[in-house]
Amino acid sequence: MSDVHVVALCGSLRAESYTRIALERALDAAEATGASTELLDLRAFDLPVFDADRDRADAGDAATIAASVREADSIILGSPVYHGSYSSPLKTALDYCGFDEFADKTVGLLAVSGGAFPVPALEHMRSVCRALNAWVLPHEAAVPRSSAAFEDGSFVDPKLEKRVVTLGRRAVQYATIEPDPDSFESDHNVGAKGK
Repeated sequence: MSDVHVVALCGSLRAESYTRIALERALDAAEATGASTELLDLRAFDLPVFDADRDRADAGDAATIAASVREADSIILGSPVYHGSYSSPLKTALDYCGFDEFADKTVGLLAVSGGAFPVPALEHMRSVCRALNAWVLPHEAAVPRSSAAFEDGSFVDPKLEKRVVTLGRRAVQYATIEPDPDSFESDHNVGAKGK
């Protein structure tokens, strides 16, 4: 699997982000299987709010992010949960992408919540990926009650860490899957065409 490249997008802008810690652990697991990895920490990019009238090339670092996603064999999306869904920085990054970046790609999902299990955020990310005709891993990782889930930058619960490690491994294991047919949602996603 040394030819597989996994890119993770971190939708948290916090300096001490639990989402970033979890994504780094998933990428460590992907590297342990022989893959190359890249973390796109969205706080390090100039990414203006999406405007359909603005070309991606004129939207700060949007073209750079899209190019990295396009070159990936497998993608992991990670987000904190805000108001029951995923973060606006991650949504903005996804809005600057389209079928060229996501179609037929394997995508893993990770959500981090300060409260209970973050099911709606995972479902929302899954829906967006289906609209982009990506193949989303059935296995997803969720980190509930995040303030108690980590200590000194490491997982406290080995079972929770195992779910995140499994996500990283599966992102590599299924990177070359050939999904067929296209998702129903992708047929209706006019906004993703021509990106």
